[in-house]
Amino acid sequence: MSQGLSIRREVEPATDRAARAVPIDHAFLSRYTFGNRELECEVLVLFADQAPDYLENLRCAETEKAWRDAAHTIKGSARAVGAHEVAERAELAETLARSCDEEARRNAIARLETALGEVRRYISTLSVPA
Repeated sequence: MSQGLSIRREVEPATDRAARAVPIDHAFLSRYTFGNRELECEVLVLFADQAPDYLENLRCAETEKAWRDAAHTIKGSARAVGAHEVAERAELAETLARSCDEEARRNAIARLETALGEVRRYISTLSVPA
């Protein structure tokens, strides 16, 4: 899947990194993948590809259990790739009961959609020809 791709690593001053608010914790991901950059690319691309399906499962959840399971899946997947903001938003969504008011669920989905969109756009900038 990630054949011919690599993650671009650039050394930046700490202030530039903080200002940019990178949506993936590369230090965490590197530890998780034991420094294997090909594996990093593979899991990031897989996460980006599956994110719309994860979100759709949350949108379509008809029971409280389905809602919690969908949010929990997003949270776990986001944590695995170091997408901490997405994981935090998914964790908040997970605490919502499916039976809570519709506006709260819509807001949770919208916040997740925004965070997932940022991560997916960021991931698309990392995959470059080797």
